[in-house]
Amino acid sequence: MSTPPLADALVLFGITGDLASKKLLPALAKLVARGELNVPVIGVARSPWSRASLLQHVGASLEAAGVRDHQVLAELAERMRYVQGDYADPCTFDRLCQALGEARHPLFYLAIPPDAYERVMAGLAAIACAAQGRFILEKPFGRDLASARALNGFLSRYFDAAAVLRIDHYLGKEPVQNLLYFRFANAFMEPIWNRHYIAAVEINMAEDFGVEGRGGFYDQVGAMRDVVQNHLFEVLALLAMEPPIAPDSESVRDEKVKLLRSVRPLGADAIVRGQYRGYRSERGVASDSEVETFVAMRLDIDSWRWSGVPFLLRAGKRLPLTTTEVRVTLRHPPKRLFHRTDGIPSDNYFRFGLGPGQVRIDLGARVKAHGPSMRGDDVHLQFCRNRDDEMSAYERLLGDAMKGDPTLFARQDAVEAAWRILDPVLGTATAIHMYEPGSWGPEEAERIAADAGGWHAPASAETGPAA
Repeated sequence: MSTPPLADALVLFGITGDLASKKLLPALAKLVARGELNVPVIGVARSPWSRASLLQHVGASLEAAGVRDHQVLAELAERMRYVQGDYADPCTFDRLCQALGEARHPLFYLAIPPDAYERVMAGLAAIACAAQGRFILEKPFGRDLASARALNGFLSRYFDAAAVLRIDHYLGKEPVQNLLYFRFANAFMEPIWNRHYIAAVEINMAEDFGVEGRGGFYDQVGAMRDVVQNHLFEVLALLAMEPPIAPDSESVRDEKVKLLRSVRPLGADAIVRGQYRGYRSERGVASDSEVETFVAMRLDIDSWRWSGVPFLLRAGKRLPLTTTEVRVTLRHPPKRLFHRTDGIPSDNYFRFGLGPGQVRIDLGARVKAHGPSMRGDDVHLQFCRNRDDEMSAYERLLGDAMKGDPTLFARQDAVEAAWRILDPVLGTATAIHMYEPGSWGPEEAERIAADAGGWHAPASAETGPAA
């Protein structure tokens, strides 16, 4: 396989928006600081800005992100240009070509609403300077299986599949990549990583905040489209996929697709949707909204490795804390010699903390308590590494996209396989249940995990492992 050409320019559609301001521009500044960004950066948006207005926006974005290195700002500013225009106007794309100059392999980042993808991609297809480019599209990629297939069909008419990179920033996080590495780099994992030794797998993604002024967007999306179909299913794939035949991008992505295709489509009895009280009063949210801000589901994987093992996924806003965590509970031995005096069953488990800036792995075990009697204590054996210099997810993914490395980007068949799982329960196919802010969601969610030991409250980075 030939090595892809390095990108010789970066074009950001939607450079005036929140995503660019909060994530992409700080990531670019860090790439500049590392000496890894030495190409023109061209912003495209509808706002009638001058280049001076753009640079003022860039400076404010970096200041808010805590980037205060004046030399980095100066180097980034030197590379930046601005093209103003409507995405439906062919003249906008002609001006973009002029701004690109001699660049032949530009990287185009569509940091714009999904309903504008086709308009922009059609405009790019009409200009020669984009013919050998690469294209990053943000999630959600489609709203369901049918729309994802339609969008993929549209893109394939104009561009080679390998040129389209569907970004999920979650895959750029160091702790998420560690799941893949930890599984396949340690000899003790493979013998126990199956239905014979694992009783249940639980993935929690909790946020203690609400929609944060993004009510208009969120009310069109909901928790399933916002974080489950992409973030949580990517984590699921890393946890449950078979070993790839090689560490190259296509081998890894092949196994993810196989895993997602083996997940049984959800039925209404395997999911509970919730909405926190007060959501309908948020700006931009419909007063009678039936959009979920919480979802709990139980997935079944039809494979020899995982048959009969419940995979429990839970995600929501306005929960008690902000964290993402995986808990893998091991099966009890057939005969238990030692029991807790309080009668509460004690589990052995692996727990992976996926928090920002932190790689955390816990092993839950039981040891003899001090004293003459054969009593035990629960202990947590923990590895934790905090790094202030860790690359941000967008920094890593932008760097990979510039090099043409697709490993951490979702492939078309994986996106469609993920939508196939959720398709039967999207929209209002199931009831919405209210829950109080600060709780762990509606009580109805308890039944999803009742026969699998119940839900476990995740640990926080500050307090350490939860009970």
